[in-house]
Amino acid sequence: MKIEEIKANVLPTHVALIMDGNGRWAKNKGLPRTAGHKEGLSSAKKIVAAAAKLGIKYVTLYTFSTENWKRAQEEVGYLMTLIKGHLRAEFQFYKNNGIKIEHIGDLSGLPKDVQSEIIKAKEETKDFTGTTCILAINYGSRDEIVRAVKKLIENKQVSSLITEQELSSQLDLPFVPDVDLMIRTGGEQRLSNFLLWQCAYAEFIFTDTLWPDYTEDEFFDNIIEFQKRNRRFGSVLETK
Repeated sequence: MKIEEIKANVLPTHVALIMDGNGRWAKNKGLPRTAGHKEGLSSAKKIVAAAAKLGIKYVTLYTFSTENWKRAQEEVGYLMTLIKGHLRAEFQFYKNNGIKIEHIGDLSGLPKDVQSEIIKAKEETKDFTGTTCILAINYGSRDEIVRAVKKLIENKQVSSLITEQELSSQLDLPFVPDVDLMIRTGGEQRLSNFLLWQCAYAEFIFTDTLWPDYTEDEFFDNIIEFQKRNRRFGSVLETK
């Protein structure tokens, strides 16, 4: 069993997932794009539960980007309804798996009812101590960095001596460590404006698997691959 091959002492602390391929999965089956998003939600639940089983502390899901507003109005409306309905209906899933919900992105730019569901989910799960599932909704990394700089200006903290630590402290969730492992499904090999700052030394795994077909076993394979990587963080390992 693949989960038994994973070394508990070399787990990534923070895994980020670009869940790509929902639309193509639906098209391949002759279904509307909305069907792909619905199936993608089921995959997201399975992978978050698998991460919780392993004891991974943080999982960030690229749920809806600042650029996704450019999609067809019908698809955007469906995605907002799907997000709202999921947050409302899945409390028992979060509780059973000890999952704490957090959010990154511009909350103020979302519909009021979606904002309310995000705030409610965060409040209801705030005391859970398992995996923290971070939902990137109305999120763009450049937007996050710009908003962080604006906070520094508002707090009159901007100077020629500004440090990485000061800027990091103004990001959406400054207490969350940088990404250790970034996984993107769907065959594309780019970051798409996702966690640019936090991925400075992330390991990357790209898979051709469309997100609705991404399984726990493939996730475990990706964790095993991560554990084989030689992470130097810019240094050179000494050879004996």
